[in-house]
Amino acid sequence: MSVHKAKIEWQLESDSFQYAEYNRNHVWRFEEAVVEASAAPGFLGDAARVDPEEALVASLSSCHMLTFLALASKKGYQVERYVDEASGVLAKNENGKLAVTRVTLRPVVTFGGERQPDAAALDKMHERSHKECFIANSVLTEVVVESS
Repeated sequence: MSVHKAKIEWQLESDSFQYAEYNRNHVWRFEEAVVEASAAPGFLGDAARVDPEEALVASLSSCHMLTFLALASKKGYQVERYVDEASGVLAKNENGKLAVTRVTLRPVVTFGGERQPDAAALDKMHERSHKECFIANSVLTEVVVESS
């Protein structure tokens, strides 16, 4: 078991706290990292900063990748490169509330060395990675893995 902490800081920077006018920019502080964040541009945020929906997609992708790397390493495969162009859909859920209802992971994995997984072994590693990913096990969002 472990505890994970984040400190979120926001300060009013505008003259008004009217919905269309107040600033959305804020900072996420972790033990050793700082992330500049905002709302999504569609919700009056700054496109140059990470928004919570993007962070959720990245978190699911990162967790899947880290789980996959651990599994591949333990099976004796050498991963040289892992790229995922993940995407998330913000839509109304079955309760009519806006939610990230679906995240699609599209990992492309390049292996080195003599031992190469076949398609079935690759699919099995992705399936197990999804089942063991801490973040995927923590959300209601449908997570789909489209491996190539």
